[in-house]
Amino acid sequence: MADFRILHRYATSLLESSIEKNNLDVVTTDFRLLVETLDQSRELQTMLDSPVVRPELKLNILKEIFKEKISGDSMEFVEFVIAKNRESLLLPISKRFLELRDDHLGIANVFITSATDFSTEQKNVLEAKLEKILDKKVRLNFKTDLNLVGGFIAKVNDTLYDASIKHQLELLKKQFLTGDISLN
Repeated sequence: MADFRILHRYATSLLESSIEKNNLDVVTTDFRLLVETLDQSRELQTMLDSPVVRPELKLNILKEIFKEKISGDSMEFVEFVIAKNRESLLLPISKRFLELRDDHLGIANVFITSATDFSTEQKNVLEAKLEKILDKKVRLNFKTDLNLVGGFIAKVNDTLYDASIKHQLELLKKQFLTGDISLN
């Protein structure tokens, strides 16, 4: 839990600084690139996690990779994180910053898992309903899972909305096994 408090503090600081400097969009683009790069490169993340690699070398590698790709303010923040020996938290700090940014702008990230792909019309209807329920703009992220049989599961933060057929069948099975169902 201490790590979460630390990364939250750094991410909040970055958000407040970028709002204050009126460069939230630029910093957001920079940190999306940083997250994407670190997520795709296990070697780079391993290097940042390694206590054997000197912080100066870590910084030089990141500067070389992101040279002319991210803004000076974003690179200053990366330098600050490394100077504080928190480079192993750079990826989670970056992800938390993006979450806080979305929250600041009133955007909810919704992760939808379904048995089949949604049509454009279904996506639009679902987006409109979720925006009404959550009273926020939503960003839908879709994934398919054939094990669901049908329906979908929507995850928003720590809340799970399970409208899958698999879940309905499990509930029905439980009712039969406990005798809580009447057959009329």
